[in-house]
Amino acid sequence: MAIDENMHIVGWNSGAEGLLGYSPSEVIGSGCGEVLQGVHSSGEPLCSVACEGMSCFLRGETWSARSCRLRHKNGEMVAAAISTLVMPADAKHRSDGDVVAVAFLHDSRLARKDPHVSTPLRIYTLGHFCLTVAGEGLAVDKWQRKKAVILLKCLVSRLGRPLHRELLIQYMWPGADVRSGWERLKVVISFLRKQLRAGGLTEEAVETTDKSYLLRRDAVWVDADAFEKLAFEGGELEKKGEITEALMRFENAKSLYRGDFMEGDPYEDWWAEERERLCEIYLEMMGGLARCHAEQGNLVDAAQVCRTVLFREPCRESFLQNLIRYLARLGRYDLMEAQFQKWQHVLAEDFGMEPTPKTLRLYQELLGNGKKTQSEASLTDLPG
Repeated sequence: MAIDENMHIVGWNSGAEGLLGYSPSEVIGSGCGEVLQGVHSSGEPLCSVACEGMSCFLRGETWSARSCRLRHKNGEMVAAAISTLVMPADAKHRSDGDVVAVAFLHDSRLARKDPHVSTPLRIYTLGHFCLTVAGEGLAVDKWQRKKAVILLKCLVSRLGRPLHRELLIQYMWPGADVRSGWERLKVVISFLRKQLRAGGLTEEAVETTDKSYLLRRDAVWVDADAFEKLAFEGGELEKKGEITEALMRFENAKSLYRGDFMEGDPYEDWWAEERERLCEIYLEMMGGLARCHAEQGNLVDAAQVCRTVLFREPCRESFLQNLIRYLARLGRYDLMEAQFQKWQHVLAEDFGMEPTPKTLRLYQELLGNGKKTQSEASLTDLPG
């Protein structure tokens, strides 16, 4: 297939059709990720708003994913591999710049590692913790030294900031003396670096500075970083009244937030503060997303955003207030009443709380307006 600079498919041949079942007319003009819906073999998202392939194409670099799964038209996941050719600058000029790259989709057993591919280590921390290097997932859950995974999580939770070795020793081996702890830490550091190199990382990501270690920000891509940047940009654009652009940023940020930070370790104190901070950013971003949808008249979408947050955080009363407002504007007073009663029950049963007077007044006001509207509609329908 051929891809343009907006990641839209502009070319699709019979081989691609045979692999995924789509005819050219069904995919031309569609987003690459929407069609492929790819994931790495180890479960990490391949097609996302922060597409690694696209960043390579725009830099004029090749890219590959040697082992992945793509979604067939019938819904099944197909084992495959992807390799690319990047259009030279002069060729793009001759073709008006429509095609950025040509991607080859083929049987994963035929894939070969491209020694010239050099991309950052990608770390997924929102939801299931996982890694990829140059399009290849690293099975960290199969590493023999589990302390290496813990160490990497510690480093990524303090991305770009040095962590003193004594602090790491104290955390990873409580009660160990400095000398024995230092010997253990050196072994784990060496193992971690070796595993990353074996996975295809071409530069040193874990750096030693005096008696500390840090994970180099320029050598990695972290989903939490990308999420926070998109959420911030969306908020700034919303303030400027650029709603369409803000909505796009918020949607992209939402797609990256697959779960809480390091959610596989819910009781770990080390990154609890970072998890809480990112969660607050997520909730604030979801509020912006709902407002942008409402601003554009997409009240159904705005209401759904509020439901998503309330399912997760019933005590976020501002989302309930906005939800019943949106349902009232849609004229769905029946849904508004049912939603409020359900939320009120959850609040009482699970948290022993009651709605605030402000929320109760808003609900009664909207409910009264609804009954008045329905009454006026009934009078209008009377004969004569």
